[in-house]
Amino acid sequence: MGTGGWIVMGTDIILNEIRKHRFLKDEMTQQELADAVGCTRQTIVALEAGKYTPSLGLAFRIANLFEKSIHDIFEYREP
Repeated sequence: MGTGGWIVMGTDIILNEIRKHRFLKDEMTQQELADAVGCTRQTIVALEAGKYTPSLGLAFRIANLFEKSIHDIFEYREP
């Protein structure tokens, strides 16, 4: 993991591979993902850029859409 966006919140580091999984799912657009999980395209943009950390509910909806565990999409790293 670690090829996607990453977020540093205080001393916590959260990595994600949303972009990779969008492309693996028939090159899903950011808008298609946003519509499917109930958020805005801007939220997906911010997530992929590592500028926003999702709510737990949104993180699970994204993982479920890709038929992956939350750990396949998001990774928490201690500093």
